[in-house]
Amino acid sequence: MTCVFFYDIMRMTMQIIKNFAVFEGGDGSGTTTQVSMLAQRLKNLGKPAFFTTFEPTDSEIGKLIRKALKNELPIKPQTLALLFAADRNEHLYNPCGIIQHAKEELVVSDRYVMSSLVYQGIECGDELPNMLNSAFPAPEITFFLDIDAKTALSRMKDRSSLEIYEYGEFQEKVREKYKSIIDVYRARGARVEILDASKNADEVADQVWSIIASMPIFNI
Repeated sequence: MTCVFFYDIMRMTMQIIKNFAVFEGGDGSGTTTQVSMLAQRLKNLGKPAFFTTFEPTDSEIGKLIRKALKNELPIKPQTLALLFAADRNEHLYNPCGIIQHAKEELVVSDRYVMSSLVYQGIECGDELPNMLNSAFPAPEITFFLDIDAKTALSRMKDRSSLEIYEYGEFQEKVREKYKSIIDVYRARGARVEILDASKNADEVADQVWSIIASMPIFNI
């Protein structure tokens, strides 16, 4: 019965949050860089109004997650999956959350549900992350910044410390997991754009802009 339930969930058409764009990818793929570059372009443009955010958030739950990612708070993978879902629920639905902002402005997030399905899916299997995240709506556009693990890790070599997932074997699994989940997202009606993140950051940013500028909010 459980397997049938999850199979049915993954076949359902996704609910979509309009005016919401998300950047996804493995560590070192440049999600944070691209959010920053897009924000600067939007600021220079002056239209539309926008709000940038990230996961884990800077809430108390998010701070616990970041401690766990830095291996300062050793916890079970299942517990981490639960914390990510709790943080995301607040991120979406609190009075100053994504849902509220997206009613009037463009929301751009560095990571969202797909990250949990990938990272926690690898760590503790698909069933728990799928269950915890199945009710969360999808973004209007997801950008997947695709990069091979070797190149990504070379970008992180100067970091003072690495997080628990930032090593080659795990990042190879991350890339493959993203690709399989993207297929499911697209089959369920969600828009996912795959970009070559090994390119120069400016080139990637221009590709992002060419896609995101077509969102209906730019024509309001």
